Amino acid sequence: MLSEPDLNRVELFLAVAEAGGFTAAAERMGMAKAGLSQQIAKLEAELGTALFVRTTRRVTLTEAGETLFRDAAPLIQSLRESIDRLNEEVTAPSGTLRITAPADHAATVLAPALAAFGERYPDLQIDLLATDQVLDLVRERVDVAIRMGWLRDSSLRATQLARFEQYAVASPAYLARHGLPRHPRDLATHRWVVLSLLAAPLTWRFTHGDGEDCTVRLHAAMRTSTPLSALALVQHGAGIAVLDESTVRAGLVSGDLVRLVPAWALPSGGIYAVYPDSRHVPAKVRAFIGFFREWLEALPHSGVDAEK
Repeated sequence: MLSEPDLNRVELFLAVAEAGGFTAAAERMGMAKAGLSQQIAKLEAELGTALFVRTTRRVTLTEAGETLFRDAAPLIQSLRESIDRLNEEVTAPSGTLRITAPADHAATVLAPALAAFGERYPDLQIDLLATDQVLDLVRERVDVAIRMGWLRDSSLRATQLARFEQYAVASPAYLARHGLPRHPRDLATHRWVVLSLLAAPLTWRFTHGDGEDCTVRLHAAMRTSTPLSALALVQHGAGIAVLDESTVRAGLVSGDLVRLVPAWALPSGGIYAVYPDSRHVPAKVRAFIGFFREWLEALPHSGVDAEK
């Protein structure tokens, strides 16, 4: 019974066949001619047949050698190309980057970042899943998820990209009708638009610059499931809401919104890149995480407060 041939020797055989001789093949492979000849002899012993006819002037393939060359050459070439593609993926972003993010964040913050990211890596295809559902990254074949707020324990890997502030805001029209709160405890008497996706949307802890805490329990006049819908309700005078800084930034700058009790801070949240736990993080994921972190760091902050 013949032993299974060493595939490394098969590749050496192909080199000799392609080069037309042992001397040229040895130079190409960076090895001694004698050592190459010995490896081919061992391959012939493993296969139980001669692969070359050797003369003092030339080396030609036997019938068995021609058969092996015809069958093995495309397979080895395909393997080489596959390894080259893998090396490219390890060192440079390529293929498809599948990302999921909350719908509002995807539309207002992530989309412009991805447009710029796509310009930098034109060979990378981007698949954005904008949804408020928490997807199973492995089952849905998602490369990276953008999650906001506070992470739960999981087997996934997470990298914090940025932190965001939360502001209690209202429209000037609402405040004209109901008055301007001066202290967090004043907020309990107002109408509130709350985000139903939050774990505790009716209880908020405010912290003053001197370290004093004030926990306020609120009354929900309206509930909604997305920050942008809450923003629209607040802008139309439906009540007060706690929203993240990026959602309210434009309204604060334009004067369509007013930040309430600015001397008191709400708990800040995090923006995270979450991805499957694996030994080697793909280059496309590493490139996106680094790019998006820099993008978030470059975003302006509102810096607009209500008068005390």
